[in-house]
Amino acid sequence: MDLPPEMLERAKKISSVIDKNDEVLVVTHIDADGITSGSIAKISLERSGIDCKIIFVKQLSDSEIEEIADTNRFTWFTDLGSGQLNSIKSAGIDFVITDHHVPSGDSEFQLNPHSFGFDGSYELSGSTTTYIVARILGRGLFAGNIDLSPLSIVGAVGDLQDSKEGMLLGLNRKILEEGVRAGVVKCIRDLRLFGKQTRPLVKMLEYTFDPFLPGISGNEKGAIDFVESLGIGVEDWKRWIDLAEDEKKRIVDGLVKLCIQSRTPFKMIKRLVGETYILSREEEGSELRDAMEFSTLLNATARYGHHEIGLMVCLGDRASAFKKARSLLQNHRKNLSDGLRLVDEIGITELENIQYFDAGDQILDTIVGIVAGMCFSKANREKPIVALAKNEEGIKVSARATQRLVERGVHLAKAIKLASEKTGGKGGGHSIAAGALIPESEVERFLRELDRIIGLQIN
Repeated sequence: MDLPPEMLERAKKISSVIDKNDEVLVVTHIDADGITSGSIAKISLERSGIDCKIIFVKQLSDSEIEEIADTNRFTWFTDLGSGQLNSIKSAGIDFVITDHHVPSGDSEFQLNPHSFGFDGSYELSGSTTTYIVARILGRGLFAGNIDLSPLSIVGAVGDLQDSKEGMLLGLNRKILEEGVRAGVVKCIRDLRLFGKQTRPLVKMLEYTFDPFLPGISGNEKGAIDFVESLGIGVEDWKRWIDLAEDEKKRIVDGLVKLCIQSRTPFKMIKRLVGETYILSREEEGSELRDAMEFSTLLNATARYGHHEIGLMVCLGDRASAFKKARSLLQNHRKNLSDGLRLVDEIGITELENIQYFDAGDQILDTIVGIVAGMCFSKANREKPIVALAKNEEGIKVSARATQRLVERGVHLAKAIKLASEKTGGKGGGHSIAAGALIPESEVERFLRELDRIIGLQIN
């Protein structure tokens, strides 16, 4: 692989350490990036003749680290662990880490893009970092494990790593190019809206909020009128993939014209069209064909405690697990819609530098961050959105920013980490998205502190 020499050497060392074990415990996160990371690790281990058990965690707390230590097993942390490096070392765990979140330190047994001058927010995800080690670990019939690159791309897209420029960048791009050369991934320039494979065209447009389509987003009649005004029939509920090329061009041109007339910022208009990633070996018209839809399907499993179903889909189950995953996806969409309606009811409170809403126990803490990101269609795009939700351990904080805010200096991971630690909690993540767990009694102080820190970052 075409990697910086120091990074390649680190990956080789980690692969060598893994290969010395007869069994490995894989610990991974519960989102799409985490499921694909864990799946890549599991497949590559089993292909190398190494027994593997995988467990999923929402957040790597001290108590969970102690439980992992008690297993006395060699542990591969994927898509998490870097922020808890010192705790993992102190617990005496024999470990390796392939993660992309901002690390609390460095280790010869940790592969993290930040340690080599790359940004883990958009240049390498948990799944693509894990894939690098899997590539070196692969041998025999599966030498190179290049066929796992589509899973790594799904994880990167699920982590929104392609959202900055409408395409994968940095080391993610090198992995993408490998998959394209191997014929397992296609990279095409297309409309970058969710649902091109599976949703009727009208519903795809109606349910698009990022970017917000004036008169169309959230408005079925508006979406129908728009499509019909372009001379395209809607009576047979065609999907995007069913349209002729000239029909697709008319829709793209129409959307761009609509956004310009509505004075939508040019950067948002640019995001309408960009790269989309097609998994060549998956059936056309299924949720697994497009990396964006595949990642959403995985999120719909893990965020409701059914991570094993998402794992089985990644491992190749296209029968019962896939059927269950599709059912969970329908439920996931309904919960997101209900969440948006709740935010409309309770409102978003603005402080000087941030805005927030408190969902209490009415939105699951595992999806409240997704709802927060969707709220930018109606909220102030000049301030990060902070969402609060109750869980069994305290208050889950999920924060989202826009790329414009990041360019102005906002780094949510650093801000959340400082504010949460000052109020008795723990947090981390990326510049554009981050989360924390804080005591319920410290919410007001946390929000004040976070507001202050974000103000300093912007100024």
